[in-house]
Amino acid sequence: MDLGKNEKVRQNVRSGYAQIAQGKPGGCCGSPSPDKLAEAIGYTNEELGALPDGANMGLSCGNPTAIANLKAGQVVLDLGSGGGFDVFIAARKVGAKGRAIGVDMTSEMLSKARAGISKFTEKTGLSNVEFRLGEIEHLPVADNSIDVVISNCVINLSPDKQQVWREIFRVLKPGGKACVSDLALTEELPPEVRDSVSALVGCVSGAVLLEETKKMVISAGLTDTQIAVKKYNVDVMDNCNDSLYQSVREHLPAEKKLSDYVVSADFTAYRKG
Repeated sequence: MDLGKNEKVRQNVRSGYAQIAQGKPGGCCGSPSPDKLAEAIGYTNEELGALPDGANMGLSCGNPTAIANLKAGQVVLDLGSGGGFDVFIAARKVGAKGRAIGVDMTSEMLSKARAGISKFTEKTGLSNVEFRLGEIEHLPVADNSIDVVISNCVINLSPDKQQVWREIFRVLKPGGKACVSDLALTEELPPEVRDSVSALVGCVSGAVLLEETKKMVISAGLTDTQIAVKKYNVDVMDNCNDSLYQSVREHLPAEKKLSDYVVSADFTAYRKG
C-alpha cells in the first residue's frame, strides 16, 4: 500500500471539502437546490424542517437513515458527517434515549456541524448529538459500541476502502448493521476521469465496481450483504454547472453520459450477533 499516495488523496479531499464548507459549491452532487435534491432521494419535509440552517449542503446520493429503519434508543454513527445533515435526522429518529455521532476529518465541516447543535436542540428539545474529528479509516469510536453505522456518499472518497469496512465491523455491536448510500461503478471510468482530483472530490473517480464493494464488505466480516441500485439519476450531477463536473464532462467520450458508468446504490450488511 502506498501510504504517501493515500495521504495525498486525503489531503485533496480535505482541501476540497473545506472549501465546500466555506461556501464554494461542489461535492458529490453539486446541486443548486439542496432541499430539492434531498426530497428527490426520499427525505421528508418534516425531516428537512427540523435541520439547523446550513446542515443540508446537497452532498447526498441516497438516504441511509431511511434504509437503516432506526429505532428509539439506538446509537448511530455517521461516517463523513459533513455539516451534520444525516446525524441530525438520525438523532430525531433514535430520540432522547439514543445518540447520533458524526465523524469527519475536515475541521471546517466539523465546526459547521457543531455550530448547528444548539439550533437543533432549540427546534427539537434533543441533546443527543455529537461530532468528532477523525478519519473514517481510523474511527475515534470504541469497539462494539454502535448499533447502526450510516454513511452518505463518503466511502468512495477513501483511499483505503477495505480498512473503512474493517472499522465498521470493529465499532458495530454484535447484531448491529451498516447502511451505506454511495456511488458505485457499473464499468471502469476512462483513465483521465479516474485520475482527476476534481472527479475525486466530486465522488466520481473514487467510486469502485459494485462487486468490488461487496467483496470488501464480506472480507471485513460482515454478512447478509444487500445491494440496491437506485433510480436516482446521477446525470443531475453531470448536467450541473459546477466546476468539479466541467472537468469530468471534458474527459467522457462524446457518446457517453455519467450514468453509463456511475450509479447510486444502497449497501446493507450486518455483524453477526
